[in-house]
Amino acid sequence: MTRDGWETCEAAAAFAVSVQTVRKWLRRYRRAGVSGLGDRTSRTQCSPRQSPPRVERQIARLRQQRKSGPQIADALTLPLSTVGDVLRRLGLGRLPSLEVRPPIVRYERERPGELLHIDAKKLGRIVGGVGHRITGDRTRRGPTRGGGWECLHIAIDDASRVAYAELLPDESAASAVRFLQHAVAWLATLGVQVEAVMTDNAFCYVRRQYAEAMTTLGLRHLRTRPYTPRTNGKAERFIQTALRE
Repeated sequence: MTRDGWETCEAAAAFAVSVQTVRKWLRRYRRAGVSGLGDRTSRTQCSPRQSPPRVERQIARLRQQRKSGPQIADALTLPLSTVGDVLRRLGLGRLPSLEVRPPIVRYERERPGELLHIDAKKLGRIVGGVGHRITGDRTRRGPTRGGGWECLHIAIDDASRVAYAELLPDESAASAVRFLQHAVAWLATLGVQVEAVMTDNAFCYVRRQYAEAMTTLGLRHLRTRPYTPRTNGKAERFIQTALRE
């Protein structure tokens, strides 16, 4: 409007909006320029019903003592909904948020083969091509049998990030051993001798069959601590990248 000299009604018709909307955006542009056209919060300027800072501090103090929402509400004679709103606003809605997370320790081996990360991801088997969510065609019916699951096994070298992957029928110990043997042999063709392998504590990796394969190949087996998948984060990250691409 300011550049081409459009009238308010012309701009409203061109963009299928009301005249009031055009005037609102024009007013914002004249006051603040292009920066005034950004989205604004819909929150009111003042919140008269918001809990006083003193009450919020009391709620936070009780939460630090690992009190639940109902316990805090009873102790302070407040509605449970009020306590819940305050906890969410303070970022204390979940008890794990009270824990101090340990710092992330990043590491990288110096030599290829010094440490090999191995992991597996169960995937649904797609039979007869993609479905209606991709094609948009709900009239074509694909096969109803032959589905099920298969498992993507991956290995990634810590130092070089060279990766090897296989799609196997399952996540059994036999499949895990087979993949381990193939991965070690493939890396050997690149001149890399694997010394140690890191896995999580999945069933296939704690079986005697897998331990015997490690011994036969002369490998040292490192396992992650329970409930700490980030320890094997390189393998986890590679799986996510493989699924996206």
